[in-house]
Amino acid sequence: MDVVKVDSSSRRKEQYDGWRDPKRYFWLYGLVIPLSPFIGYFLVKYLKLGVFWASGALVIAVLCPLVDALARLDTRNPPERVMKALENDRYYRYCTYLYLPLQYAGLFFGCWCWVTQPMAGGERFAMAATLGIVGGVGINAAHELGHKRTTIERRLAKIALAQSFYGHFFVEHNHGHHVRVATPEDPATARMGESYWWFLPRTVFGSLRSAIRYEKARLGRRGKSFWNLRHNDILNAWVLSVVLYAVLIAVFGWSIAPWLVVQAVMAVMFLEGANYLEHYGLLRNKRPDGSYERVRPEHSWNSDHVCSNLFLYNLQRHSDHHANPQRRYQTLRSMPEAPQLPAGYAVLILTSLVPPLWRRLMDRRLVAHYNGDFSRINIQPGKRAALEARYG
Repeated sequence: MDVVKVDSSSRRKEQYDGWRDPKRYFWLYGLVIPLSPFIGYFLVKYLKLGVFWASGALVIAVLCPLVDALARLDTRNPPERVMKALENDRYYRYCTYLYLPLQYAGLFFGCWCWVTQPMAGGERFAMAATLGIVGGVGINAAHELGHKRTTIERRLAKIALAQSFYGHFFVEHNHGHHVRVATPEDPATARMGESYWWFLPRTVFGSLRSAIRYEKARLGRRGKSFWNLRHNDILNAWVLSVVLYAVLIAVFGWSIAPWLVVQAVMAVMFLEGANYLEHYGLLRNKRPDGSYERVRPEHSWNSDHVCSNLFLYNLQRHSDHHANPQRRYQTLRSMPEAPQLPAGYAVLILTSLVPPLWRRLMDRRLVAHYNGDFSRINIQPGKRAALEARYG
């Protein structure tokens, strides 16, 4: 066994020309999230504290921000000479693949807890919050997988989305958001002066309409009906959710149905909280012909907080992701020229729930990014005069 390990290590060293990825095995920490229903069960069992049913939420809202605050920012990038080898290293794919069986194991276990464990209403909600975090980070895993060209990864993306009943994200994110990002036309780009609570319904329903429009057009070009279940990527993703929920209710009973809805809503709120902060107020310029300029790093907020990035597969290196959507998470680079967030996503998603706190934290930072030029900011209609008066 020792010989095999040495040979494997030697091959990897040769493959990367002497460079070693310092975070290689830390990516497995992200699997703490889908394991959080099990962790919560054992903490409640042995510590007798029902608050630990919310272990998934506690990891994201408490543990992750604490580690981010104590750890240094991670601005290191892989050297260019190893990018191809790093991109092709299948170990990193398996880290995301492994999320899915654990995600579904956690979901079934959480349903089992709802019907077998002595929980008060608040504790049931706490478990729904945990499963909502599992589903929300599952949407992020689907985001990583859905950008890839391999059939297996695209299918796995739909499976990851089934828990949250958000299958249209598979279509809209790739073909809508990435085309219109940092423009007023994009429902997933938040505007300055727009609160999270105003943004949430706009992005949920706007993204759904956009996904349906795109899928109708795509199938129409192929001479197929929108209702073609086999080829419609929205409908067949939704069918997975219907089947999943039907199986869960058949196994555990109708009493879990309201909590399945709650966890799905919380998963979507978590995802859209990330969307809210990723492009807040940022705007691409228009060319003389009226089209928008190419997406550049400065059109996405960037964050190099290490723990949040480990849990979210480098989602916070969002500037490089939009500049290079096909790039795998382990090769995404820190972009110093991009606007930088003051904290990791975990802290900022919670901050966005309190609009005055969010505005106090982010609006001056946004204005400074554009050197006080309000014509370059994506502003909520009707708010321009008030915002210019406040920050001008």
